[in-house]
Amino acid sequence: MIGRLRGVLAEVEADHCLIDCAGVGYVVACGARTLGRLPAPGDEVTLHIESNWNAESGPRLYGFLTRDERRAFTTLTAIQGVGPKAALSVLDVLPPGELAAAVAREDKAAVARANGVGPKLALRIVTELKGKPLGDASFTPSAPGAHAEIAPATPSVTGEAVSALLGLGVAEVNARRAVDQALIRLGDEADLSAVIRAALQELGR
Repeated sequence: MIGRLRGVLAEVEADHCLIDCAGVGYVVACGARTLGRLPAPGDEVTLHIESNWNAESGPRLYGFLTRDERRAFTTLTAIQGVGPKAALSVLDVLPPGELAAAVAREDKAAVARANGVGPKLALRIVTELKGKPLGDASFTPSAPGAHAEIAPATPSVTGEAVSALLGLGVAEVNARRAVDQALIRLGDEADLSAVIRAALQELGR
């Protein structure tokens, strides 16, 4: 089983990328958020891999930039009715930390924003994820009848920049992709205003 791939990013398509590892090209399916954060083709990249077997298409590799994202993916796909495509869609709109927060506050509407996830499936996801850690982003289950609680998260530059773009009418997936690209260019220590400006430049390309 393949758990990680490190090689040269050869191609990036709408729903997958091709990684050249010592002359062998691996096709890796990725969510839009992951694809938007990849380096330029020709650069080295490392992806955490989850393998999946489908009776119709055979083996398929799914790639993530962090272990937490891979762990959240495997947790989601263990839920009845949540296939790999739906799990990637959920993680496109709710990274692990935000997904854990949505589950803790029973925010079915937030989960239902994912493409292909209707209200019933969103309810099942929220119900079955309660008490399950999503990487480093986890929450403490509460007593019966009480509200689940999580440690309050410090507002991040990423979250605030995405919120600012959403306020300008930018679609959430596009906003996250633009902010991620801006942070790759500027570094994690960049201030909020610089990130927003860089993200707007990415959207204008």
